[in-house]
Amino acid sequence: MSESIESKRAPEPVGAYPHARRVGNLLLLSGLGPRERGSKKIPGVELNEAGEIVSYDIEAQCHSVFRNIRAVLEEAGSSWDRLVDVTTFLTNMRDDFATYNRIYAEYFAGPGKPNPARTTVEINCLPTPIAIELKCIATIGD
Repeated sequence: MSESIESKRAPEPVGAYPHARRVGNLLLLSGLGPRERGSKKIPGVELNEAGEIVSYDIEAQCHSVFRNIRAVLEEAGSSWDRLVDVTTFLTNMRDDFATYNRIYAEYFAGPGKPNPARTTVEINCLPTPIAIELKCIATIGD
């Protein structure tokens, strides 16, 4: 048995999928980026009139995507410390990985913070003009 989870705080999905699905004691989050709910605004991204990226701030996008992940986790009845796996998609590994890795450590490394399994891959593009997206698995319930 599974259940779809729709967040009231995370950005609306750009396709026909839920923010997450609960299956047993696992919470599987769909890919989430840094967009803000209720708008097309993407923190740290400047677009030209054609909607193409002129410049972006990967640090601002990292903080925003982590806020979005936390929102879905909390609304689903899980929490940040219950994350067990994180898959990260970056559009520019060479320029952005060091910054992402540093910010990731602020959220995930150290006493009292989760230390989930992690995979980071570079991809050509994402469905919206963003430089990062995360797909996560967490535990939920007892």
